[in-house]
Amino acid sequence: MGTKERRERQRRMLRQEILNAARELFAKEGYDNVSMRKIAEKIDYSPTTIYLHFKDKAELLRCICDETFENLLEIMRSLKNSCDDPVVCLRKALRAYIEFGLSHPNHYKVAFIVHPGYLEDLDHYTRESSKGRQAFEELMSKVVECIQQGRFLKLDAKMVSQGLWAGIHGITSLLIVHRDYPWVDRNDLIDHVVDTMLRGLEAEPERFD
Repeated sequence: MGTKERRERQRRMLRQEILNAARELFAKEGYDNVSMRKIAEKIDYSPTTIYLHFKDKAELLRCICDETFENLLEIMRSLKNSCDDPVVCLRKALRAYIEFGLSHPNHYKVAFIVHPGYLEDLDHYTRESSKGRQAFEELMSKVVECIQQGRFLKLDAKMVSQGLWAGIHGITSLLIVHRDYPWVDRNDLIDHVVDTMLRGLEAEPERFD
């Protein structure tokens, strides 16, 4: 590895270290309570070093959210040809979303729960090229297939998709934020929530195996 390549690798590693530190602090203390100086102190660098990689705290937040949405999009796309039954495929996608959030609670908390900048920077997250919008459209494409094949009632696909997202976001957030609540078996609860939502949409309700 040459000097140029080594420096570029070190630059990428430091950038990722900054993102990891910021994500952890945002999730633990809240976006408003974290300064660039506090992030720098966590990784033993000066704030000036962070500003060489990120313009400000808002850009850090956007990069963290984009990283989360991109990971979620990859998971959604990986399920595209995983089964022939569209309802089963959609069920897998909903469950994969929940499991992603539970496996990466800091990613999920920062992107979907704790930060206030989402609505202020809505254009960034809803434009056609954004990973967040693409992840949602990947979910909606599975809903459209269920409707087109007559498996779901003929409802508005965007409304159905947003309703499903609201449901899985709700259980994901609750399981992350209220970890000490005496929940029933986690997998049983997730299955119950997902299956109840899907059965309510089916043109001819049937049991899941």
